[in-house]
Parts: sequence; C-alpha cells; structure tokens
Amino acid sequence: MEQAIEKAGALIEAMGYIRSFKDKIVVVKLGGSILDDMELQRKLLVDVAFMSIVGMRPILVHGGGKAITQAMNESGLEPVWVQGRRYTDERTLAIAEHVLVHKMNTPMCQILNELGCRGMGMHSLSSCVVFAEPLRLVSDDGRKIDLGLVGEATEVNGELLKTLCQSGVIPVIAPIARAKMGGAKLNCNADTVAGKVAAAVQAEKFVALSDTHGILRDINDPESRISSVSEAEINAMIKEGIINKGMLPKVESCLIALEGGVKKAHIIDGRFPHSLLLEIYTDKGVGTQIIK
Repeated sequence: MEQAIEKAGALIEAMGYIRSFKDKIVVVKLGGSILDDMELQRKLLVDVAFMSIVGMRPILVHGGGKAITQAMNESGLEPVWVQGRRYTDERTLAIAEHVLVHKMNTPMCQILNELGCRGMGMHSLSSCVVFAEPLRLVSDDGRKIDLGLVGEATEVNGELLKTLCQSGVIPVIAPIARAKMGGAKLNCNADTVAGKVAAAVQAEKFVALSDTHGILRDINDPESRISSVSEAEINAMIKEGIINKGMLPKVESCLIALEGGVKKAHIIDGRFPHSLLLEIYTDKGVGTQIIK
C-alpha cells in the first residue's frame, strides 16, 4: 500500500508540470553510451513517448561518433582527426550517413512507433531540416584548415519542425545537413545541431543526455554536482578550465540554445533510470540546469 501511495504522490507532483508543459516543445539530445546500449536507449525512448502522450512536444537529436568510428574500422578506414574533428571525405561521409540514418535514426523511429507515437526521421535521406556551410578552422599561424565535408549548422527549418510537433509527430534528427548552396551533404557536430534546433523552435527546454550526472565543480568528486548555474558562471568555469574536454561541447550546445531564446537548458545522466522525466517533472531534478 505504501508503494502505491508513493506512486500516487509522484503523479500528483508531476501534474503541475504536465499542465505547465502541455504543448511546449522540449528538444532532447541523445549521445554518449546511450547510443551503444539498445536496452538503455529503449528505456529513454519510453520516457520520450510518455512526454508525448501527456501533451509535451519532444524533438530528438542524436549523434553517433563511436558507431561511425567502428564502422570505419570495419571498412578498413582509419579516422583522421584535425583539431578534435573527424576529417570527412566522400567515403567517410557515406559511412557516417549509413550509420546515422539506418543504424540509429530508423530504429529509434521504429521504437517510438511501437510505443504508440509517431516518430519521423529528419535527415539527408528524407526531409532535411538542418542546413550548413563548410566548416573551416584557422590554425595558430592563420592558415585555413580543410576538414573536407564537415559542416557548421547555420540554419534550421523551425517552422516545419513546429508544424510536425503540433500534429503529434516526434521529429528524430540525424546531424547530416545539406549545404544551402548546391545541396551537398555535410557531416555536422550533433551537439551544435541540437542547440541550433532548440533555438529555431524556441523550445521551452533543451536537455542534453550525457554520461555524467551534470556539471561537477571537481571532476574527481561525483558529489560536487552543480544543481543550477547561470550562463555567466558557465563562461567563468570554461575560462578556469573547470569545464573542458567532453563536457565542453555539451555546455556549448546549451549556451547556443539559451542565446536563441530557450528558457532553460539541462545536462543530465541518461544512464540513470527515468532521469529525463525526473529532471522535467519533479521539484529536485537530477542533473545541472543552466539558465540565462
């Protein structure tokens, strides 16, 4: 009986959040080990389906870097990294597109459909909503660095995404974009794409699911998680080197979303059971929220 009462209490606590988030768009970025574990991925998609069923309008954006590297190794291709980014030629792009679309995006949509929702893949082999320009880095001596078919997301068809959300569809976006000029395909950073998507649809929330419980003041102390932090404090932590390496792209995607008008961004551990629902529908939350 006590367990049943606790469940009822949780539902009552969630009721206010369900009401306030009805018809609001929430962009969720899936990355890290979540993409390597189908059982964990399915559990997260159940949470996304719940969000949709109670009236929220989720949009999913996913990466797939590890799976792309593995597929390249199986094809006898060794990845070439330039300033932390994968150099992408035609063959590499073909492998990346195959992995992102057929190995990741399509199964996610199938699971959502099995759960009674309408998942729709948005990518370079269907309706593409992300547009980009070729990314060119600059070396310390001022030389431009060619990354091949790597793009920087510059524009998102937010109106189409909002229309799909309003009709009950869950867009599932893979980070292969189209160039505005010529229509060439470009491989983009999924974190950046996710932040741009959140900004384009003026999402109520942006949630980045990672392999950490949020932002830590001390990377060696799991108990040092910061529950809430402002954009100014984030920039200070980046300068101090507290936020670096793998956490930096996730934080930068949150800042892109906030700069674009999103009210709150969250970084949470996707491996934690129901972390997505706990962050959105409870008073305490389980990760780090970043506010403007």
